[in-house]
Formats: sequence, structure tokens, C-alpha cells
Amino acid sequence: MLHDSRAITRLPSGDLDRAQAFYAEKLGLEPSEERPGGLLYHCADTEFVLFQSAGAPSGDHTQMAWTVDDIDATVEELRSRGVVFEEYDVPGLRTVGGIAEVEGNYPSKGGVGERGAWFRDSEGNLLAIGEPVTA
Repeated sequence: MLHDSRAITRLPSGDLDRAQAFYAEKLGLEPSEERPGGLLYHCADTEFVLFQSAGAPSGDHTQMAWTVDDIDATVEELRSRGVVFEEYDVPGLRTVGGIAEVEGNYPSKGGVGERGAWFRDSEGNLLAIGEPVTA
């Protein structure tokens, strides 16, 4: 039933002006559509929405991620814009310089793992970037 439908990520925002500034200044993204209570963004052939919400994101799991070709260059660029990356040292996940090696991700795409990095937006949403590791 839904397999032919597009999935769209929706992220809550307590302050859309603040969120819009973060996404523009830190991530280099501008909304393709603005409406009262929401901002629509396009990245390649995908889209996501920031919506005004009185609720707060849990921030304890990845809420949205981008796949990149060069995670080192992307982390460096985002850091130069003021993005602060999370550091983890828990069983099964340890970051070094903000980047973790995650074994076993992307097997359906011929991958053997992923290099990943996580950061929070201005609203507390936990976002990630990942680079597939192929054999």
C-alpha cells in the first residue's frame, strides 16, 4: 500500500525563525516553500519539513540523516560553519573526531559499513551524516 508513496521527514521546531537561520547559516539550506507554521526543504530528490511545535524532540535517536560521498570534508565544512558534532563512547559506538565507524550498515547497497557523525540542530533534533563503506 505505501511502498509506492514517498516518505517525508518532519522535524519539530519551537522557533521557526531560529531553525530557518540555523539551516541556512550552518547547513547552507534554504526552504523551497514557506507557509505559516512550516518550512519545506529539498535535498537532491528528497524533502523534509520543519514545523512549528510546542512539543520538544527527544533528541535521543537519529531523526534524519544525509548520505555524503566524503564525510571528512563534510564534517570539516560544517564545523567551519559552527556545527558541533556529538562525541560518543558507548558499547558498539565510539566516535573519534566526531566520526564513528559502524560495521554492517548498507549491505543491500554492497556496503560493509558506514562512517557516521551526529549533530543537533537549533531545536534539539539529532541529525546525522553518513558515508557508506564498500568492500
